[in-house]
Formats: sequence, structure tokens, C-alpha cells
Amino acid sequence: MYRIIAGKWKAKKIAAPRHFDVRPTTDFAKEALFSILENTYDMQSVAVLDLFAGIGSISFEFASRGTQDITSVEMNPKHTSFLNSTASELGFSLQVSVQRGDVFDWLKKFRNKKSFEIVFSDAPFETEEKKYQELISLVLKNKYLKENGVLIIEHQSRMKLDHPNLTDTRKYGNVSFSFYRPNEESSIETTEE
Repeated sequence: MYRIIAGKWKAKKIAAPRHFDVRPTTDFAKEALFSILENTYDMQSVAVLDLFAGIGSISFEFASRGTQDITSVEMNPKHTSFLNSTASELGFSLQVSVQRGDVFDWLKKFRNKKSFEIVFSDAPFETEEKKYQELISLVLKNKYLKENGVLIIEHQSRMKLDHPNLTDTRKYGNVSFSFYRPNEESSIETTEE
């Protein structure tokens, strides 16, 4: 179970069926994250990509705060069904587009189709570091981020995700958020070759 912290559905509790194997972002970490984001972005005008969306803790937090363009990618069919039914129940169906698929395959397939101000990833905690690095690379190299965009990776605090584009890591207990800026040099590199 998780609750929406702010916006239209503030304090609304969302409970997933018992047999779902999910780990929603804690309220404490989510509150801190959105405090950072709201100081940088106008929630109503950003486009958001939520990778490993689970049961929608992050997607619905954005929607409750007025974000109109949210793409949620999740592989588990039970979770995508839950995402769709919850979006409908809360009146978010027009704001939240649920895409069922493996995140890595999805990122390879849809590259250069659309870019976002915020890309958020909450991969399973047992994900290996090399898979995180692949994810960072797929998002940055395929221009999923707008110029002013940010990629945020939620991961276990004991894991360090170093990368040249890493700008900050914030720790909240055993959960950390690492922030990455888009590539500025990528367009220069290709013209020099």
C-alpha cells in the first residue's frame, strides 16, 4: 500500500492486491524527491517517463499534482492492469499512458520518438550495476531527455552508480536517488567524426 502525498488526491491510499510483489517508494523518500522536482519544474507542463512503474506510486503522484503527460512502462501484466484500472478510477486515464513491456526493449524500440523533462526509474532492487549502467546509457544516448531534463534512478543506498553525467545523489535511509543530466556533447561528437 502507498498513499498519494499531494495534489488532487492528497492522502488517498492505494492498496495493491496482496499477492503483488511490489516495493513502492516510501512516503519519506517520495516527499523529498517531489520537493526537489517542484523547485525545478512546473509539474503541470512537464512530460514524464516512469520506468518500472510497478503499481503507480510515482506516476499517480505526478498525475495528482497536475502533470498531463505521463508514460508508465511496466512489464508485469497484472501490474499494468492495476495501473489502468486505478488511473480510470482516479480520473487519470487521459494523463497516464500505460505501456506494457520490458523497459530495456521499450527504450530500444521507441528511441528518438519522444523526449521528456523527467525520466524516473525504480528498477527491482536486485538489479545488477551493469544493468543500471545500460539503462542510463539507453536514456542518455537516445535523447529521451530534453535539454533541461533529468534522469532519476532509485536504487539501494549501498550501490554507487557513478557516471560522467551524474550530478547528485540523495540518500533516504536504504534508498537513494541518483540524478543524471542529458548529454550535451553527443551532438558535437557526431559532427566531428
